[in-house]
Amino acid sequence: MRHLLLFVMLVLFVTSADADYLYKAMFVRAAPGKLLDLITLYKERMPVYDAAGDLRPFWMRHSQGDQWDLMFLFPMESYSEYFKPDRIAKRQHAAEKAGLPQDQFAKKFYELVAWHEEVFVEGPALEQVQKTFSGAGFFHVEIFLALPGKQAELYHEREMENAYLKTLARPENLIFTHDQGAAWDLFTIGCYRDLKHYAESADIPDEKEEQAARAAGFEGADKIGTYLRTLIQLHHDTLAVAVK
Repeated sequence: MRHLLLFVMLVLFVTSADADYLYKAMFVRAAPGKLLDLITLYKERMPVYDAAGDLRPFWMRHSQGDQWDLMFLFPMESYSEYFKPDRIAKRQHAAEKAGLPQDQFAKKFYELVAWHEEVFVEGPALEQVQKTFSGAGFFHVEIFLALPGKQAELYHEREMENAYLKTLARPENLIFTHDQGAAWDLFTIGCYRDLKHYAESADIPDEKEEQAARAAGFEGADKIGTYLRTLIQLHHDTLAVAVK
């Protein structure tokens, strides 16, 4: 508890009224044979978020790509809002009333998890994220570590790709940027109805892709990936599905 209060004191002063909406992203790899138990743990925890007045996390299950099994995106709004003393108390009360206090939930979590990392990020408005996730059953997650001094240019490149996707009437990516935590500078989430929706890009004519790429500021459709690689030192891709 003392560590939590110290953390609250440290983060309250860094909150800016002009900052983007704050989220906590958590990537989790389950202990061998424990993935379904971990999913059950969080499914049973969802009513506690409701009772505490917290929004339920957005979450997805790995299909192929990176090492993690589950990704969570917890809406926080801001440090000062999320860590208000009354919010903390309400969170603790809801957990205790549900019969699994925070410390016991954490104990179960660590029994079921082999690896995890967390990063606090600024991202789109909550309403936009909710709308984009609504009805989505398939996701493309790209996580980036920029080359030194290239963070802003990487963000701009992601915006250019969104302009490219918009011209092609394809779903645009949600962009999240590092505030504190794990080393990642930026990650994006593309939301699709299903695998078929994700794969529809293969049917777009080459000429149309070329026009859209140039309109977005790229040298050409075949130069999007090569330009991106001039900005990054590490890049992880993951395809994921909605948790049912």
